[in-house]
Amino acid sequence: MSLNSIEICAGAGGQALGLERAGFEHVSLVEIEAPACQTLRINRENWHITEGDIRHYSAEQWHGIELLAGGVPCPPFSKAGKQLGDQDERDLFPEALRLVSECRPHAVMLENVRGLLDSIFDEYRTKIITDLKKMGYVAEWRLLNASDFGVPQLRPRVVFVALNKSAANHFSWPVPLASQPLTVGEALFDLMVVNNWRGATSWQEKASDIAPTLVGGSKKHGGPDLGPTRAKKAWASLGVDGMGIADEAPAKDFVGMPRLTVRMAARIQGFPDDWQFSGKKTSAYRQIGNAFPPPVAHAVGTQIQAALNAAAKPKLKRA
Repeated sequence: MSLNSIEICAGAGGQALGLERAGFEHVSLVEIEAPACQTLRINRENWHITEGDIRHYSAEQWHGIELLAGGVPCPPFSKAGKQLGDQDERDLFPEALRLVSECRPHAVMLENVRGLLDSIFDEYRTKIITDLKKMGYVAEWRLLNASDFGVPQLRPRVVFVALNKSAANHFSWPVPLASQPLTVGEALFDLMVVNNWRGATSWQEKASDIAPTLVGGSKKHGGPDLGPTRAKKAWASLGVDGMGIADEAPAKDFVGMPRLTVRMAARIQGFPDDWQFSGKKTSAYRQIGNAFPPPVAHAVGTQIQAALNAAAKPKLKRA
């Protein structure tokens, strides 16, 4: 059964795509960055996209919708930043709660960085759960690794799920896949050889592990490279030059460590190859690096869908 959803801070559509695969139909998506909005329009002409700040968005017209989902900004909680939490102007959890109060969805799904689980934010997380409890929801945080759901990188993310009381008893977190994800070499080999690179086979043998977490950076910090020094070293151990993003795959006689292209980075993030990204290289890579892997959103969304459907089934009366 198809259920409706609202997506806030939609970015390049990673979470929205995963939830679509799980059976949710998006009636409204909100995103402030113009290139990301264009990415959404390119890939889904039928999605209704609001380009703007969610602080100016109202969800009242969607009262009783099945799901409100989104990936509120990570910098307030990221270890790469100052971890200012609610003192950071980019903290949008309060706005997410406002929207929940306005539309009273049957379920809520929000994702963020692992730093949100640090002890410094214990009180912050407790307050969110308490506020939602007052609105009639049962809420829980869970750390999920993208690699457990077929994505060829570790990418630990905190996923927050809240359901109304009638559905909460039917919800269970997704179980990791039994199979291991592809290595970087396995995932990217066909893209590395498009220009007949002679060194592709030996490179694949070296790239024999999953990727470190892609880092998209922000407007204030970060560019089209694969992250801080530690991340670049991890990429180098896999035979990848993390100092930048390449315009194309290695040439036939290329010697050295190749750089990822935008398409390669998208595949590492779990996007399908037909998902297009708008903007120039820096903008496109930033959209990818900041995205929520679609396979993880699909896994969680499927469990939410099942819980909502189970709660909606009429109970049989005993004779």
